[in-house]
Amino acid sequence: MANTTKLPAVVDMKLELVPIPVSDVDRAKAFYEKVGFGDVHDTQVTDTMRVVQFTPPGSACAIVFGTGMSGISDMKPGSIKGIHLVVADINQARDALRERGVTVGDVSDLGGVKYADFSDPDGNLWLLQQKTW
Repeated sequence: MANTTKLPAVVDMKLELVPIPVSDVDRAKAFYEKVGFGDVHDTQVTDTMRVVQFTPPGSACAIVFGTGMSGISDMKPGSIKGIHLVVADINQARDALRERGVTVGDVSDLGGVKYADFSDPDGNLWLLQQKTW
């Protein structure tokens, strides 16, 4: 006999903030400004808590890093790998980042999806991604 238990509907869940572990907040802030992330919020909440938030251009999802944030500040700097930034034209995106002084890897085509990578000063790895279908 099949299980006919109906599960309740799931409400919308929007991914809007991703923590990025860094060792030096000011150095990370300068890097993400250089990359072109905007909508900057830099708030010194308490003497020990600082919250910095950036949003990639065209994105609804922001990143956050800082000090004194339980759990987030305890993450190992550089441990985030493979956050995808989806772009319409990977060569244009790559060139724009390089013109801003960001080291970006070569473009690889993996069967219709193109990738190029770059890292922040702590080694958190970002991937530009272009779907070609």
